[in-house]
Amino acid sequence: MDFNVKRLAADAGTFLSRAVQFTEEKLGQAEKTELDAHLENLLVRAENTKLWTERIMKQTEVLLQPNPNVRLEEFVYEKLEKKAPTRLNNHDLLGQSMIESGGEFGPGTAYGNALIKCGETEKQIGGAERELIQSAAINFLTPFRNFLEGDFKTILKEKKLLQVKRLDLDAAKTRLKKARMSDARAAAEQELRMTQSEFDRQAEITRLLLEGVSSTHAHHLRCLNDFVEAQSTYYAQCYQYMVDLQKQLGSFPSTFSNNNQASVSGGASNSVPTIPVSASLPSVSAGRSSSTASGGFNELRSSNGSRKARVLYDYDAASSSELSLLADEVIVVSSVPGMDSDWLMGERGNQMGKVPITYLELLN
Repeated sequence: MDFNVKRLAADAGTFLSRAVQFTEEKLGQAEKTELDAHLENLLVRAENTKLWTERIMKQTEVLLQPNPNVRLEEFVYEKLEKKAPTRLNNHDLLGQSMIESGGEFGPGTAYGNALIKCGETEKQIGGAERELIQSAAINFLTPFRNFLEGDFKTILKEKKLLQVKRLDLDAAKTRLKKARMSDARAAAEQELRMTQSEFDRQAEITRLLLEGVSSTHAHHLRCLNDFVEAQSTYYAQCYQYMVDLQKQLGSFPSTFSNNNQASVSGGASNSVPTIPVSASLPSVSAGRSSSTASGGFNELRSSNGSRKARVLYDYDAASSSELSLLADEVIVVSSVPGMDSDWLMGERGNQMGKVPITYLELLN
């Protein structure tokens, strides 16, 4: 019990010392140890990454699910770790209404048959939309959320601990200045050495965590590519479904011979506008190949020569066969027979390793 009381008193004294140091700094009555410029820049970059990650996540969720009530319900189920009930989306509901109304008017009539075909197409689009939402949630939103709830919280924790260590260091400096007796100065100097060591150690830990944000950017870039690919697939599917539907509707007469034998009022025929079937569908693989060809990468491979290239983004090597990159540096790249088309061999001085072409811009 005596030990606990002493420990409590010591902790209270430390807390009071930090509070006094913090207050005096705010009032301009005490010196403050400043972090080095590199660490400050890393902190700013981490804060910006957190801010924009939150904004992108929010807007993506609005895009995928415009209904705020449904988003709230999904959020509650997620926090309760329960599976949200399966619900029909707007395309499903429209398709279901069209199919039911087509059955009511009669599948044998032109109008009823057209409604059924339109309803089936709307349901196909609804299914494609669910696939898009599922893909985006797994490959895009989840990694962004994991960064905010995992890595960034760890960074905040270590940043707060660094602030505490800095207050202890500055308080020790203040006590050393105020010490007059030799014994008091010796004790203050020893305390200063200890607090300086703890501050330096915590600054190094915080710096390593903050430098890891570069890896986060690289990971989020891959997630962004997955999201764009999922969107491309979704829009290509929708386009194909509508082209097929228009081809089917184009074979229907413009006047209906159903149980109301009258022709369309005014005698004007309503033709269905069609999209040229010969138009090519957007292709994800085609988009990738065109981006790969840009910048002369294909020419570089065919010539088997080497070119200088500027690095667009930081890249941390995932294995010993890869070369880490820093944004804006210039390296020499060359093609190696048998290497994957998304990679080149990079050289920086005596260092050599594989580098991803998406991080490079060839120089003339």
